[in-house]
Amino acid sequence: MATAELKARVRDEDGTPVIELTGDVDRDAEGPLAAAYAELEHAGVVVLDFSNVSYINSTGIAVIVGLLAQARKDGQSLQARGLSDHYRRIFEITRLADFMTIIDQEDSR
Repeated sequence: MATAELKARVRDEDGTPVIELTGDVDRDAEGPLAAAYAELEHAGVVVLDFSNVSYINSTGIAVIVGLLAQARKDGQSLQARGLSDHYRRIFEITRLADFMTIIDQEDSR
């Protein structure tokens, strides 16, 4: 399976930093995700926007867990939005949803 390299772009949305993800969240996602996270000022809440992500594998879940651990260490909380129903269930099964808020796209507007 060909993968789409992850691109992570930081943008501000009404004072809340959003890391907009495009591509696949897999083992190669760690670098782009860490670089985007490093751009942030302490904000309290950081939104990961998965709207343009079509694939997340188990290694990608591990990358997200690592980012979650870093954010907690930094006193920030992560929110996820734009997850497909499938990946929303995966976040619930893996208990990621216990440690980060999953918001619906319309809730974030």
